[in-house]
Amino acid sequence: MADLFTDNNASTPDDRTSRPLADQLRPTTLSEVAGQEHLTAEGMPLFEMIASGKVTSTILWGPPGCGKTTLARIVAQGSGLHFDQLSAIFAGVKDLKTVFEAARLRRRNGQQTLLFVDEIHRFMKSQQDAFLPVVEDGTITLIGATTENPSFELNAPLLSRCQVLVLKRLSEEALESLLQRAEAVKDARLPLTPPARDMLKTLADGDGRYCLSIAEQVFAKNQTLDEEALMTVVQRRAPLYDKGDEGHYNLISALHKSVRGSDPDAALYWFARMLAGGEDPHYIARRMTRMAVEDIGLADPRALSQCVTAWEAFERLGSPEGELALAQALVYLATAPKSVAIYKALGQAKQAAKKSGSLSPPKHILNAPTKLMKDVGYGEGYIYDPDTPESFSGQNYFPDEMDRQSFYHPVDRGFEQEIKKRLDIGRG
Repeated sequence: MADLFTDNNASTPDDRTSRPLADQLRPTTLSEVAGQEHLTAEGMPLFEMIASGKVTSTILWGPPGCGKTTLARIVAQGSGLHFDQLSAIFAGVKDLKTVFEAARLRRRNGQQTLLFVDEIHRFMKSQQDAFLPVVEDGTITLIGATTENPSFELNAPLLSRCQVLVLKRLSEEALESLLQRAEAVKDARLPLTPPARDMLKTLADGDGRYCLSIAEQVFAKNQTLDEEALMTVVQRRAPLYDKGDEGHYNLISALHKSVRGSDPDAALYWFARMLAGGEDPHYIARRMTRMAVEDIGLADPRALSQCVTAWEAFERLGSPEGELALAQALVYLATAPKSVAIYKALGQAKQAAKKSGSLSPPKHILNAPTKLMKDVGYGEGYIYDPDTPESFSGQNYFPDEMDRQSFYHPVDRGFEQEIKKRLDIGRG
């Protein structure tokens, strides 16, 4: 087994300086990998995998620029496995067959193969099936890299044959360590003012490769840049957010739960994050309207009208002015009293309706527009509730064959307090 902390195949200094900075600084040992200590530190999964010499098929799931490809290379090198690499963006079944045949030949000659597949989620489910037999019989050890949730994008049979390791976006501390390594290689201080240096790490958004790419451009300027000058070197990158992937669902979940948890500041933050990522404000407006009826209900009946009005205002004003109307409604939702009484009541009523089938309403609450209907008892004994002293007659409105049910139980918050008082009178 190769030494965990020594690169036996290091490039020469001349080789390194001719390559892009991010490539020059690509870690060759686990100790050089920044920000993934939960996987690389002693006793952690990747460390133990190399130390034991038992490399298992693995899916590395994490954002761009966090070290997935690098870790796969280090595992192969540290375990003495032959390293093959494919990109699911460009490779097809023919390429897979070629790699598998080479791995079989290599295996007969006594060497195992680690196949790294970048963007493995780009393979169709039928293409993913091609890995099953060769992983199962040990022809290859598979390490797949994906930025998407493996639970949604990978076949269950393939997932069952792999462990999933989650990589983190690089923290500002990890990005700072990359910049310091870059300065050591360049033997020069990165020419940025302290605030501009912080801005660079913010712009990187957890992506180490991007951070080093911009640093390389800054080094080339050969003059100290402030924040404004840095922005002339690079335009702010789009946030890592895709309206069709897991990031979309994670952010809307964070927004919804912040409202449900009555935190207007967190709700505004996630709202702003979604807008910055290019989310359709109409989608956010629709979800806010759902929050009004699902999490607030009659505890504050005005919440629904706030959302609908804000939605209409946005349609008339557009962005960015209309976003303020949505923000106003969002804060209203977050600070409103919460109740799921209506949500629960409807669910219970649906269950009861499903179980009871097609029972007829009691005859006393049926209209009798014809003599025949009157003769058979339609409308007989009906009491007009608004004419009673309490506007409540106490009559039964459920089918005769069904016991009276109680679905709606208002909470002691907001407007539902008043509703509860009235229902307590009626229900005795």
